Amino acid sequence: MKIHWLGLIVVAVLCIAMDVYICRRLHRSGYRCLAWLNGVLAVLTAGLATAVAVMPLGDAATSNSAFVADQYMLYTFFTILAPKALGMAVYGIGRLIRQRWMTLCAWVVAALVFAVMWWGAIVTPGKIEVREVEMRFDRLPEAFDGYRIVQWSDAHLGTYNGRTAIVERQIQAINDLHPDMICFTGDLVSRITAEAEPYREILSRLHAPDGVYSVLGNHDYDDYVHWDSEQAKQADSKALCDLQAAAGWKLLNNDHVIIKRGDDQIVLIGTENYGDHIGDKRGNITSAYSGSRDDNFKIQLQHNPYAWRANTLPNSNVDLMLAGHTHAWQLMLRLGNWRWSPACLRYPEWGGAYREGNQQLYVNIGTGMVGPPMRIGATPEITVITLRKGL
Repeated sequence: MKIHWLGLIVVAVLCIAMDVYICRRLHRSGYRCLAWLNGVLAVLTAGLATAVAVMPLGDAATSNSAFVADQYMLYTFFTILAPKALGMAVYGIGRLIRQRWMTLCAWVVAALVFAVMWWGAIVTPGKIEVREVEMRFDRLPEAFDGYRIVQWSDAHLGTYNGRTAIVERQIQAINDLHPDMICFTGDLVSRITAEAEPYREILSRLHAPDGVYSVLGNHDYDDYVHWDSEQAKQADSKALCDLQAAAGWKLLNNDHVIIKRGDDQIVLIGTENYGDHIGDKRGNITSAYSGSRDDNFKIQLQHNPYAWRANTLPNSNVDLMLAGHTHAWQLMLRLGNWRWSPACLRYPEWGGAYREGNQQLYVNIGTGMVGPPMRIGATPEITVITLRKGL
């Protein structure tokens, strides 16, 4: 793992300064046991930070268990640091305005932040939110009025480190919806194909009358680890494609299929990942389907919603794109039908349905995790999209 020493030193200095201050205030106030407890936590956070910094996680040979352990150690570090920092901020405001009751508020804030962070790590990832969405299109063929598509995205199977129960529930939930078609919009794994091996049989249980279709996400190209050779990298990438084929999925790598109902038909187009980095621009709507502006009703599967404005809208009349990728940054606030995520700071279309003229996009916030092993408010999502004719 590449160590960013400057950032590590800055964080270390801030942590030491904060912990020294907390210990001194607690000691002076007579809370010596709490001062000792804070000291123990300070040593623990220092140990966690050091372990994360020195663990060699950049190689493909690194086991998924070691990678997941690293993520949890880093997250534990922040679940200790963040509550203390926010509690200190509240305490500082209280001293500034000379309100002693703010000290109690500081403790409450710290406790709530700690509880929310661990609820998001332990409870929320095992939940499933089935979102039912109805989308209307004037060009939809009559025979497909009421057609049901289930979208699943961003499984990141390595997240679960071989624990199959959560994925089994997700697969069962999808099958219980009895869709006409199932679409997976990328990021089956986080690093390497081995993450998906424990789930090979479970993935094969997905079924729908018109098939199970998938595209590759940015994490499915083996770009997040160091390989001994390009041949080894390509072999692992092929193994992931073969795994999906063995499960009965049809992987659409810049390809398309025709779905028919009597005399009516729709075109399902799958494009490889098209992101906002130069190396991510693998997919192209025109190479996947030469008739990108014809009269057929078209659905596109694409991992990154960035492609909608950057490639799809300028080059096609695709009626509906299904995308994932954002995870809602695994942090979302809700109030009734209102939803907000910091993902909006980077992605104009980060979660839910969007429209531009007659063309529409749906962004699924995924089920798995990458980076911090938590989902705070961003419950794993499985989407049921019902196509309806008419505006």
